[in-house]
Formats: sequence, structure tokens, C-alpha cells
Amino acid sequence: MRFLHTSDWHLGRLFHGVHLTDDQSYVLEEFIKLAQDSKPDAIIIAGDIYDRAIAPTEAVELLDDTLSRLLLDCKIPVVIISGNHDSPERLGFGNKLLAKQGLHLFGTLGVKTHPVVIPDKYGPVYFVPLSYAEPVLVREVYKLDHIQSHEQAMLAMIDNVLKEVPANSRKVGIAHAFIAGAEESESERPLSVGGSSSVPANIFSDFNYVALGHLHNSQKAGAEYIRYSGSLMKYSFSEVNHKKGVCLVELDGCSKVSTEVIDLKPRRNLRVLEGYFKDILTDRDFHHDLDDYLLVRLKDENPILDAMGRLRSVFPNVLSLERLNLNTQNELRGLRSDHRKLTEVQLFDSFYEQVTGQLLSTDQKSEFLKVMEDLYLQNREAAK
Repeated sequence: MRFLHTSDWHLGRLFHGVHLTDDQSYVLEEFIKLAQDSKPDAIIIAGDIYDRAIAPTEAVELLDDTLSRLLLDCKIPVVIISGNHDSPERLGFGNKLLAKQGLHLFGTLGVKTHPVVIPDKYGPVYFVPLSYAEPVLVREVYKLDHIQSHEQAMLAMIDNVLKEVPANSRKVGIAHAFIAGAEESESERPLSVGGSSSVPANIFSDFNYVALGHLHNSQKAGAEYIRYSGSLMKYSFSEVNHKKGVCLVELDGCSKVSTEVIDLKPRRNLRVLEGYFKDILTDRDFHHDLDDYLLVRLKDENPILDAMGRLRSVFPNVLSLERLNLNTQNELRGLRSDHRKLTEVQLFDSFYEQVTGQLLSTDQKSEFLKVMEDLYLQNREAAK
């Protein structure tokens, strides 16, 4: 059995005010090509298909197009569970009808959850869906008063669905969860506030492979057979060193698992540039892949006039600007006395030197005085 494991597409994502749908479409095109080349028996998407419960139209259209091509053109069955960003009711709509076409959607938690059975030459493989569900929901659906934590909820869900699976069969778990000890990123929404949202890896001991979603870094979680595929793209600047891709998994007839992580190349990468303003603008070492999404960290201590605008004249996709060493003492150059006792010209002269590193010329002072006189005149006229 060969299958692709992916998760955390977050379709419809906004990143620093930029709609990422075109970038996501580009990466999903790479994913479809990979599916065509690798010819898997199934594709597993372990939650957070959308970035929010009510997804924008363009995100829904992108998912519809992607799944249609995988199912109709590539003839590959797809198993999807909901994550904490998804609306389980919306994601699971029409699941019984779509299952006949090879699209298996698991959204809302039900009293009974049936595995998806996909055979290979060695026999059936049971894909066990464990959609994200809050402990309170699991407690209500299963009528189990003792469930208080995510660990207890996950155990109850596993026990419920494994009743439908033969004991010695090959089993693949699909879960959206936070495994204790795994590496987190800034772009992940916490699964709970105040309580523990983690679950131990050993609760998945009955499975031959566990396809996880939620954490955005591709990684194993407690054991080689328990893995996060990682997110489709980089969704925060804390992920600049992540390699994004999917897991190609092979499960043989003796339940032995091998996993290969395959990178997907994005249209634009995320990068962090750190240095002095003048160097970043002029040093060619900074000037590769100019179209990337950038966070710029400036080491300059002094204010810089229109820093963002000047940076974007070279790097059009600068999304964020940080000042590492900016003077925050509110002291202007040249001030040797209480600023409240200084004239407007003296204050502006000090400000101008701080920003430009130069002193006001005599002509500039004259122009400034003219502007101030006009403002005073306007104020006096308005007060009459």
C-alpha cells in the first residue's frame, strides 16, 4: 500500500494582509504532479483543509478543482478529516454520496465511525479517521462522563472506531492532534486555552502508521511511524527554515512501514533579511529571489524616513519590518535642555538631523518658518 500523507493546507489564508490563494494553487499544482508521478493507492489529508470555518469562495473553488483532478483524472481515493480550523459540518457535507466517488470526508463526530477500507495485493488496509473534536463534544456524543482532556477524548475515539477493525489487520490512523514533545510553530492555533491539549504518542500503539495534522513542521512524533507531514506552505516567519512537502508512505504485507518526505517548491519562499538599511538596499548578497515574502530586521539605531517604501522599491513583497536597535529613549540629537522650552524651529531642526543625519540649511529654516506662520494664520482665522 502506497499513499501520500499531507495536512494543514489552510486554504484561504491571509498572511500579513496578503491573500495566499494563488500561492496555494501553485503548490497544489506541484502536489497533483507528484500524485500523477508516484501513483499512490490513496491520499490522506489530516485536517485544517481551510484556514477558517467559513472559507472564502476562492478557497472553496481551489479545493473543488484540486479534489476533482485527483479523483476524476488521477483516479486516486482521498480520505479527509476535519481539523481545528475547519467547520466539521461544512467539510463533511455530502460525505455518503461522495464516498461512492472515492472521496471520504469525516467532519462531525458521530456515535459510530467506520474506517475506510482500501485493498492492495496483500489484502485490506483500514484507514481510521480521528477528526478533531473537543473533549466536551466527545463526552456528549459517547455519553462518557469521565472525559475531560484531549488525551481521554482521543482514547475514546480510538476505542470506538477500532471496534470496527479486525485485530490483526493493517491499520493507518489519521488524527489532528498535538503530540506531547513535538515542535510547535507560531502559525498554529492552540487546541485549548488553560488546559492541556497534548496527547501522548503511545496511545497510537495499535496502528502501523499514524498520519498527523496540526503542527506545521514535518517531523516524527515519538516514533518513526507517527508523523506530521507539516503544512502545505510556510505560514509564519518562524517557519523560514522548515522544508514543506508531503510524506510518501509504503506499507508492505508484513506491516513494515517506510516513509519518504518529498519537498514541494512554492512560488515564493519566506525569508528573513537582517542587516543595516544601506547594506540591504545595495549589497547584492541580499538581492536573490527578490519576489520572496520578506521580514526585514534592521540593525540601524536611528529613524529612517519611509523605510518600508524604499525597501519595497527593491523587494516588492516586504511584509514586515522590525527595528532591532532603534533608539527608544525619545532623545533627539542636539537637545541639551528641556524640549518644552524650545521653539518649533529648534525641535524640527533636531528631528531633521535625527532622521537624515544632516543639519537644516538656512533656506530650509526659512521655508519651515513660512509654513508655521501660514498655520498660525489659518488657526487665527478659524477662531474668529
